[in-house]
Amino acid sequence: MFTGIVTDVGRVRAIRDTNRDRRFEVETRFDLPTIDIGASISHAGCCLTVVEKGDGWFAVEVSGETLSLTTLSDWHEGRPVNLERAARVGDELGGHIVSGHVDGVGEVISIASEGGSHRVQVRVPRPLHRYIAPKGSIAIEGVSLTVNEVEDDVFGVNLIPHTWDVTTLGALKVGSRVNLEIDMLARYLARWRETA
Repeated sequence: MFTGIVTDVGRVRAIRDTNRDRRFEVETRFDLPTIDIGASISHAGCCLTVVEKGDGWFAVEVSGETLSLTTLSDWHEGRPVNLERAARVGDELGGHIVSGHVDGVGEVISIASEGGSHRVQVRVPRPLHRYIAPKGSIAIEGVSLTVNEVEDDVFGVNLIPHTWDVTTLGALKVGSRVNLEIDMLARYLARWRETA
């Protein structure tokens, strides 16, 4: 489990294909002696397992399914990546409960300056849009955000300057593809209503 509060922006340092899977090496400022092999780390909202580590980097392996359902297939060497270590019992829950299971890939359709902030609108794949509500939570690229408005399959969020500056969201452009995770509570409530 994660909270959607990015604690480092790493950088992809190497990529290698292995059959249908892919191995990424990621540079980080995390204190690597405190990260075990097998630990879970959120990468742009996608929970991946550490399989190796070295001086200032760690490696993860990504299945073909994950590559096909997330933006990880777009990654290239040098790409910055939002990182978050798994939450521990007793940690401050600064964002919202995030599982690290990407529900879909959205597309940024507009970015507008609004005071010192940026308003970003994202188109959501159907039927995922049904689970997004105004003032609800959503994770974009692993960042916990509050939904401002929803109109059909488009929702908007407001990014304060801090979030814009210390995550990869400041590099978004119209047309950018982004990993989305809807609020876990919304997912289960919708499923309950469908089966009740």
